[in-house]
Amino acid sequence: MKDLRTFSDQYHNLLTTKFAGINLTRILDAEEFYNKQILDSVLPYEHSEIFKNSLMKNKVLIDVGFGGGFPILTLLFHVEQKIKAIGIESKRKKCEVVGEIAKKLALVADFYHARIENVIIDKPATVTFKAVGKVNDFLSKIQTTETIQVFFYKGPGFYEQEENQLNEALKQWDLIEEETIDVPEVEQRLLIGFQNKKKVLRRTKNTEIVVKVSDII
Repeated sequence: MKDLRTFSDQYHNLLTTKFAGINLTRILDAEEFYNKQILDSVLPYEHSEIFKNSLMKNKVLIDVGFGGGFPILTLLFHVEQKIKAIGIESKRKKCEVVGEIAKKLALVADFYHARIENVIIDKPATVTFKAVGKVNDFLSKIQTTETIQVFFYKGPGFYEQEENQLNEALKQWDLIEEETIDVPEVEQRLLIGFQNKKKVLRRTKNTEIVVKVSDII
């Protein structure tokens, strides 16, 4: 792996000093931060050929609800900026601050204050969701005109908690990945991936379109 330790220290220092008042992380211990945020962001990419191949083929990462910048910034660093990265976040302040952090870490990405239901994904893309709500609540909001792959970072209780959600999601999405990953200090990670069955998915209700992916990249 690249020098994730140094990257982690730089990132953690920014979050706990200059940007401490924004509450982008509650993890104050540097080692815990390395495991729970940095390794937790990149190990799914390292362990899943399906995830890695999707990202390297599409060359576009759309990270939804990135919060403090995870996994978008760590993935960008890890793959050495070989992809275009777009962050979608409903909290404007987080968009602004993570954009500043990206610059300080010498990373290039676009951050948009929007909800995923207001975005048209009109380019092949790899979409990530980490530390968000239930799977089908988000899959049902996605609008796309392309075949895309969507990956969720979930905990070990996923199947017990979201069985009904999964069954509903599989009406419009194919399950393409189920990879269990061990991350130090993390209660086992499940990477679960989907690909849309129909190339075009649009919501039935009228929704304001804030941005098209093609307008960004």
